[in-house]
Amino acid sequence: MKDSLLLLFLYHTVFGRMILKGLVQPKVSAIAGRYLSSEASRWLVPYYIRKHDIDMSDIVIPAEGFASFNAFFTRSRAKWRCDWAKDHLISPCDGYLKYVKIKKNKVFAVKHTEFSLEDLLQDKRLADRFLDGVALIFRLTPANYHRYCYAADGRSLSISKIAGRLHCVRPVALRKFPVFAQNCREYQVIETDSFGTVVQMEIGALLVGKISNHKKAARAERVYAGEEKGYFEFGGSTIIILLPKDAACFPGKLYRRKNEDGEITVHMGEIVAKKKYSASAEDFTGMSV
Repeated sequence: MKDSLLLLFLYHTVFGRMILKGLVQPKVSAIAGRYLSSEASRWLVPYYIRKHDIDMSDIVIPAEGFASFNAFFTRSRAKWRCDWAKDHLISPCDGYLKYVKIKKNKVFAVKHTEFSLEDLLQDKRLADRFLDGVALIFRLTPANYHRYCYAADGRSLSISKIAGRLHCVRPVALRKFPVFAQNCREYQVIETDSFGTVVQMEIGALLVGKISNHKKAARAERVYAGEEKGYFEFGGSTIIILLPKDAACFPGKLYRRKNEDGEITVHMGEIVAKKKYSASAEDFTGMSV
């Protein structure tokens, strides 16, 4: 995937990085957010649909149209398919997926940048629980559907919110900054019915990058695969799911769909893993991570 000229300018030139320093300030994000949530931003909707060739056939469109650009960006689907079963882990969103083995002292390497799991979670004890496990990294582009759901059934153990500087999560940014360690993020620790203790994390991005998790979901003692967890406001964003060692097996047929960047196009509700020792895993062609 090619990086846009704007991002190359922002991250690879001295003047661009000076501008970027101002863009990532919370006040700038707040101003951008207010505009994109105002009626004045409605003109952006048809332009954005055309530019990204967005299919609106399954989208709930208000009778009076979308009240703002963010109202469109956080649009809801009338219906969607969920390939759920007790021993399935489903994709929590539409986007690009990468499976990465969690090694000691790092969680994964993306575009030559290594990220410490302890920095990501800001909790060493929790990070140690995922050593030799697998990180499922879902990258959402601005054109994707930006609502997301829980990936598995389980009991909610804790929720953490970490403030941070907002950076773009496109590959060009990953070469310059430890993006996931700097971006604002929220994560929930879940004791799942089939995969042990997992973490589901949402990460904000450049400009608005706002994470809006539903209060009802946050208060719930139990969560369910396919249940809507929240949505991102404007900006490409990322979801990471951390699985412990030997918790799951992964679909070889899905892995064969990977692009030149090693990412796989996935849709919300699609099976991305199964319980490793379940009966249904016998017909699940595995892959090495």
